[in-house]
Amino acid sequence: MMGINGRGADEEAPSTPAHMQPLVRRKKAKRGKLGLLPLVALIFYEVSGGPFGTEDAVSTGGPMLALLGFIVLPLVWSVPEALVTAELATAFPEDSGYVAWVTAAFGPFWGFQEGWWSWLSGVTDNSVYPVLLLSYVDAVLPGLLPEGTWRRFVTLFAIALGLACLNYFGLTIVGGVAVAMTAFIVAVFVVLCGFAAPHVQPANWLIVDWGAVQWGAFLNVMFWNTNYWDSCSTLAAEVEAPGRTFPRALAGAVVLVVAMYVLPLAACLGVVPAASDWQLGFFATVAGEVGGSWLSWALVAAAAVSQVGQFEAEMSSDSFQLLGMAERGFLPAVLAKRSRFGTPTLGIVLSSLGICSLVTFNFLQIVELLNIVYCLAELLEFAAFVWLRISAPHMVRPFRVALPWWGCAVMLAPASVLLLALIAMPVLRVDLQVMAWTGGVILAGAGLYPLLQTARARGWCEFAGVSPHEFKHALVAGLPIRHQPVAAIPQPVLAAMARAASDPSRQFARVLSEPLARSSMDYNQVCEAAKAELEEEQALLQAMSEDEREHDEGREEDGTPGSSPAEGASILPK
Repeated sequence: MMGINGRGADEEAPSTPAHMQPLVRRKKAKRGKLGLLPLVALIFYEVSGGPFGTEDAVSTGGPMLALLGFIVLPLVWSVPEALVTAELATAFPEDSGYVAWVTAAFGPFWGFQEGWWSWLSGVTDNSVYPVLLLSYVDAVLPGLLPEGTWRRFVTLFAIALGLACLNYFGLTIVGGVAVAMTAFIVAVFVVLCGFAAPHVQPANWLIVDWGAVQWGAFLNVMFWNTNYWDSCSTLAAEVEAPGRTFPRALAGAVVLVVAMYVLPLAACLGVVPAASDWQLGFFATVAGEVGGSWLSWALVAAAAVSQVGQFEAEMSSDSFQLLGMAERGFLPAVLAKRSRFGTPTLGIVLSSLGICSLVTFNFLQIVELLNIVYCLAELLEFAAFVWLRISAPHMVRPFRVALPWWGCAVMLAPASVLLLALIAMPVLRVDLQVMAWTGGVILAGAGLYPLLQTARARGWCEFAGVSPHEFKHALVAGLPIRHQPVAAIPQPVLAAMARAASDPSRQFARVLSEPLARSSMDYNQVCEAAKAELEEEQALLQAMSEDEREHDEGREEDGTPGSSPAEGASILPK
């Protein structure tokens, strides 16, 4: 697949020339690129991390609905979201991720809202994992850390801060560790399924008590267990050959996630179908019944590994999202600074503070708070996906969903109905806590964007590169900006992008981008050509000025009044 630079999508970008260096100086970082397996593992942890947390789907919906949900919901929700992510993450492979998608479609204000909502829901989601980890400790050591005690709060904070420190040391470490942890979790559940198989009663899978189904809690838990496929897009600039790697990684992760939900649930529900028994940590209880205490402890170890992996994957996405937004002028430049390991130091600190403020909530409270904000962000992403198909049909997409724009809209319709239903539920049941949280998030985002742009205009703090509006022009124009920061685009090229963006017919953008996509010129060559043209123009003006001055000085020596260029002979060099 050819990229917009005229090269294959898998080829690496050439080294950055001096004039293309970003305006935000970076330390030399030990930055490695994520390959296929580390990206599959990180996506697996972004979305699932194993069946931990599915216990509440059984307790609120029963065995049949839980199993059916994890078969149907991936088709309705996970696959469409993964396809949208694959197309747009390869079209805009940079750390701002979905912020770039929405900015290109609807402008910087909505791009900022997308980033704000997604970051908040991500931080809220990350506060779940220390809570889940302690729930498995409670299952095998009840009473060790009682609810509401200072010991439990201190332990939760220590877990959150300790895991954040691991993220500081770089994505290649996190990605490599994630692969090993994924292999361990899969192995433990293969053993559990093997021990449970002789005891399985298939009739247990069909049990459902329709009158006891708690639809609101059930849908929230099911949705939480199958979402966040888009989070990996904020790591796109850190991925090796994203045009090839992203679609393969997402496809592999979908298969892995569905298998790790359905198979362990089917095995364990076949042994213990009573919905009232299924509480957080129940897989360890079933493991003890079918395999003994050693298998129960193995499940606790797998749960610990899973929560660590999910925390690290989510922390990577959240912190790199802040870095990407800072590099594109949405946030102060201090957030664009990296550690010597290439990680966004301040982004990790801010995300950790948000997590620590929420870890004292229980599991269902956290899930309800994050889901509604995440739903708003997803609706915006879906709208951007369809609108970019309509408004920018010639944009180069290394991976493209094989449907026309209206087919994409039809594909996303069931998922959009689900999102709207989840948004409506707290309103219909008058859940004041969730409604107040959501309203506060929306109002804060609407106020933060103009406040930050005022800070930029008045010089209250330093911002990197061009403004978000200029970033929007660069994205819409269709030029290959993907390998370099927009801050470094030469002014003639940026001006061309702006003209393309303001052209209602979009013909200028088409004429500008299509020859580049067909030619062998890459982005660096385009910018070098623009720079050379600009330097040639400046040199010509300087030569004209020097010739004119020498001409006038010669006339003064002869006593002849100087003449203007219009009156004398041509001074342009031949």
